[in-house]
Amino acid sequence: MHFQYGSFPVLSGVSFSVGRGELCGLFGPNGSGKTTLFKCCLRFLHAERGSVVVHGEEISRCSIEHLARLVAYVPQEHKPPFPYLVREVVLMGRTPHLGGFFGIRRHDREITMDALATLGISDLADRPYNQLSGGQRQMVLMARAIAQDTPILFLDEPTSALDFQNQMRIWEIMRDVAEEGKTILACSHDPNHVAWFCDRVVVLGNGTVVAEGHPEDVISEVVLEEIYQDVCSVRMLDGVQMVMPRCVTERNGKQESNHPLHDTRFAGTCGDVDAKT
Repeated sequence: MHFQYGSFPVLSGVSFSVGRGELCGLFGPNGSGKTTLFKCCLRFLHAERGSVVVHGEEISRCSIEHLARLVAYVPQEHKPPFPYLVREVVLMGRTPHLGGFFGIRRHDREITMDALATLGISDLADRPYNQLSGGQRQMVLMARAIAQDTPILFLDEPTSALDFQNQMRIWEIMRDVAEEGKTILACSHDPNHVAWFCDRVVVLGNGTVVAEGHPEDVISEVVLEEIYQDVCSVRMLDGVQMVMPRCVTERNGKQESNHPLHDTRFAGTCGDVDAKT
């Protein structure tokens, strides 16, 4: 995939694949081309060169109606012009499956309410969507994508506006959806999220693929050094990989070295016996 805005290149030979039932994290710094890649994959933008193949079908040859049955999309931000109710916004996800004289069926409404229940936001069903917080709107869009019931989901920063509890809930839901056999490509700026939840990670930097593979191999100090310079440290905590700011680990290291328990002058002291080391 190659794409440029005017004379400025954004994507320069990006190429990778995501398997059925995989939760793949698309990771990289601001300006690395993640959102542009999504827009090219969804035909919002037309790539200069390259192709996107979904289930053996070249998307440039698909009708919009057929593409909507293959791929669901959750954008970073969405501000509707009309005060639709939340259940109406989620019901819009069923649009690709509607047709003929009968239109909306009971089955479509049941799927809509099930999607709201999956996200734990059934209580928002009759509230105007444009009166919700940014985090609530993000969860509604996630419910709409689930209701659309496509084999592939593109999620652009799906947890960026959420508190920690709801971030974990969304990632757990994504894991459940992937385990049902659906393919998810989720863009994220948080290295810990992709390390904790994803099956695979693709790292973009300067419009190219810097690294791809299993999170334990890809989310490493070597790769993070390449895209973020001297910013990150990678540690294992109770068997869980954790990315931490290097300035924090260095500051804590200095504090520990200055703590009395780490002072060798006290290392041999026991009771009233003065032992010097």
